[in-house]
Amino acid sequence: MAKQLHENEAVEERLILVGIDLEERDKRQKMETEACLDELEELVHTAGASVVARTVQKRERIHPGHYIGKGKIEELQMMLRTYDATGIVCDDELSPAQLKNLEKMLDTKVMDRTIVILDIFAGRAISGEGKIQVELAQLKYRLSHLTGMGVSMSRLGGGIGTRGPGEKKLETDRRHIKERIAELNRESQEIRIHRELLRTQRGKKGTPQVSLVGYTNAGKSTLLNTLTQAGVLAEDKLFATLDTTTRKVILPNGSEILLSDTVGFIQKLPHHLIQAFRATLEELQYADILLHVVDASNPNREEQMQVIYDTLRELGCEDKPVITVYNKMDREVELPLPLDRHAQEMVQISATRQTGLEQMLSAIETVLKSFRHAMQVLLPYTEGALTGWVHGRCEILQEEHRAEGVYLEVYVDEEAKNRLQPFCVQE
Repeated sequence: MAKQLHENEAVEERLILVGIDLEERDKRQKMETEACLDELEELVHTAGASVVARTVQKRERIHPGHYIGKGKIEELQMMLRTYDATGIVCDDELSPAQLKNLEKMLDTKVMDRTIVILDIFAGRAISGEGKIQVELAQLKYRLSHLTGMGVSMSRLGGGIGTRGPGEKKLETDRRHIKERIAELNRESQEIRIHRELLRTQRGKKGTPQVSLVGYTNAGKSTLLNTLTQAGVLAEDKLFATLDTTTRKVILPNGSEILLSDTVGFIQKLPHHLIQAFRATLEELQYADILLHVVDASNPNREEQMQVIYDTLRELGCEDKPVITVYNKMDREVELPLPLDRHAQEMVQISATRQTGLEQMLSAIETVLKSFRHAMQVLLPYTEGALTGWVHGRCEILQEEHRAEGVYLEVYVDEEAKNRLQPFCVQE
């Protein structure tokens, strides 16, 4: 038994980061190469490995056969020996051919950014829904890279890429993976139906829905905890939160909203993950307002903001009303803050110091009022049920009990406006 434990003992991976500096890089939309590698290093640390070196090659385009040029591969062979490294991590998603060729030429374990992110997700998934979505993303990736993972899978024995279904990879083939994907898709569809029912129930109450979006580690979960004592895991790590949490928040005017946390986005977010987490991210499509949380202290904040809007566009949510929340203002922040032309309102807060939160909640009120209608209605006392419905559904500005009924000045949405139209009065 002792021998078995000894054989399974994990050895910390020592990895070299490899990036490509494309000469045609669109600097308005993508981070500088070194900033991307800084983020990749943080991902690797979050996954439980260490980075011993990094190297960058400037190229006109990524090599279609082996990602980097042959000269850089020879340099990497020397670096692997010099630093006693156990593998490399490329900053872009590798094709099956690139993965296979690099492993053959370097004779070492080769991973890409996607493998690292999937591994972190596998370690962070807590709920049944989160585990289903992570496994689905991992299997889709492995299915598309099946022919290129031979050497890497034979080297595993532990480390990044072995969490979740990766441990069973050696016994699976393409048919088994496809069968498992079909099974997970069915389970994911059941989750989607359940979410639809929950949304329908919430929609009947008419409570406005606000979703937190932002780059990973921008402080979304900390903000949700500060406002609601939700108890969501909030760590200074990438992807600390995977599962959606929804809580009630009371605005300064006394009305309620439902505030939902979502998984953080990241530069080069794997397409498999966006597809797998679509059931969760669909919450964004039903939100009345998106609260875009930005780490104001991050030097790459503008590039991170662009990543968010690119991902929202892919999800079909680019036209949602946005309030940009510049968080972590208690840290050293370079001023002036960028002007977000997508946002209807911009506020500055510190979720940890609990400053600026009243202004943020007032901004939510302002945006909600902008797409509500003001009405004056007189409800007969015989319409007691309707009066109760209005109290639970609408923001009441004024209320008087008169001889002929209850006079109300209210802000209403389209459904409430139609329902109250017969009782409308002008004063």
